[in-house]
Formats: sequence, C-alpha cells, structure tokens
Amino acid sequence: MTPDRPLLGILLMIGFTATAPIMDSFAKLAASSIAVGQIVAFRFGLQAALLLLAAAVLSQLAWPARRDWALHVLRAALILIATGAFFTALGVMPLADAMAIFFVEPFILTLLGALVLGESIGWRRIGACAVGFAGALLIIRPSLAVFGPVAMLPLVTAFCFASYMVLTRRIARRVPPVALQFWTALAATALILPLLWLARDSEVAPLLTRTPEGWAWVWLIGVGVMAAVSHLMISFALKFAPAATIAPLQYLEIVVATLLGYYIFADLPDLQTLLGILLIVASGLYVFLRERRLERDPLPAAPPPA
Repeated sequence: MTPDRPLLGILLMIGFTATAPIMDSFAKLAASSIAVGQIVAFRFGLQAALLLLAAAVLSQLAWPARRDWALHVLRAALILIATGAFFTALGVMPLADAMAIFFVEPFILTLLGALVLGESIGWRRIGACAVGFAGALLIIRPSLAVFGPVAMLPLVTAFCFASYMVLTRRIARRVPPVALQFWTALAATALILPLLWLARDSEVAPLLTRTPEGWAWVWLIGVGVMAAVSHLMISFALKFAPAATIAPLQYLEIVVATLLGYYIFADLPDLQTLLGILLIVASGLYVFLRERRLERDPLPAAPPPA
C-alpha cells in the first residue's frame, strides 16, 4: 500500500531530521584532522555532483534565469559562511549544544520576514522569539566560559541561514527544488575552491588543505553524501506536504543530535542546557503553530548546514 502524499512528506521530513545530524557528526569527526575549509569544500562539491545526477534524472536541470544569478551567488555565500561557522563550532562544542543554539534560526527568520519582507508579526510571536533567545542564552553562557567565542558561531550560522531562507522565499517558487539546491551547491563550490587555492601556502588555519588519510576519507565523503541525501529529502518533503505541517518535525534534529553526541562523542547535555533546549523547542513550536493559524506557509530549516 502506497502512503498518501502528506504522509510521505512527513516520512521524508523525519528522514531529513535523521540524516542531517549524521552529516554534522561526520563533520565533527573530520574536524579532528581536516581543516574546516576543506570539509566545507567536500560537503558542497560532492553534494553538487550528486544533485547534478538527481536533477538530470528528474529533468529539473534548467539553466538559471539571468535575473536569478546574483541570488544564487548570494545564497551560496550565505550558506558557505553558515556551514563554515557551524562546522568550526562542532570542532570543539558538543553536537546537541551547537544544534540547539542554531535553532534560534526560526525566530531570526520570523523577525527578518517582518523587517525585510514586510510580513506582519504580533506581540505573541515576538514574545515567543524572546523566550527562544532566552533559551539559547542558557546554553551559550556556560559554553562561552568553556569554549570561548566559538560558542557564538552557531548564532552566526542561524543568522546567515535565516537570511538564506529569506532569499529562498524569493526564488523557490520559480525554480524546481532539486535544481535550486544544485545551483546553490555548485556556486558554493565555485566560491570556496579559489579561497583554498589562494590560502594553500598561508597560515590561515581554517583554509589549510592536506591529503586526507584513513578514516578521514570516510568522514569527508559522508559529509557530502549525507548533505545531498538530506537536501533531497527536505525538497521532496516540501513537495508532498505543506511546510506548516512538516516544519515542527525539524526539532527532532535536536533529539537525534543528542543521541549521536552521546553514543559517538560521549557528550550529554547538562540540566541547564536541557532547559534551554526545552525553551527553544517550545517557543519554536508556538511560532510555527501561530504562523499556521495565520495561514502563512513557513519554510522549515535545513541543516547548517543546510
């Protein structure tokens, strides 16, 4: 028996929430021996190659309209910064902590929607955003003491990704989803590779390159494959089910990230972090439900990575 389309969308979204943290786990494993810039290059380069194949099979490989070229490049720059910041944070922070801080992104997206797109926003959603940011502070404050300024990088990721999503709202209705993901990944690859080449003899640690050895190849390939798989899943999830239906499921990422962090890295959130996660999730779900009641169609977040 074939599941109906909304149910299939929900199942694909659950698959996305499972595969995206696996990508982040591979990135965290790779960060022990490979610089962040090289991990990011593998992530987008392999993702672009796999999505090129998928777009060709699905006949979605349309050449971008000239008016969209700048948007593709800007989206690529934003997702590059977001991914680089998040992978840098993962190099030292527990997976669940970094993921939870990143999940202030829906609140930033709500505020940017009001400021940039002129969308209406009432005091209830403003209050929910404030509660969500308070939850993030519960996680950030002790993290700053332990990890230093790197604890702020998931916030940088959240801001860049929210800006990326605002641009996505402007272009997604006229570009097929798989093609959109492919062109962005290709543009991101085209931006990062010259930076790595120019920095090859420098002392800029995040942009240093080296030949991977042993398991590092597995981690790097895993990052790219999981990025492509997770983005395909969310693209088709949005095709089969309304965004307002599947968006709340994205918080399952925090659950999966916590489990992976415990079993792979022996990291377990403390009580203050858990309280911060609960505040972020509760306020985020309220924002989604409020937007649904107001008949808006919010776009769920992809991994930083995304």
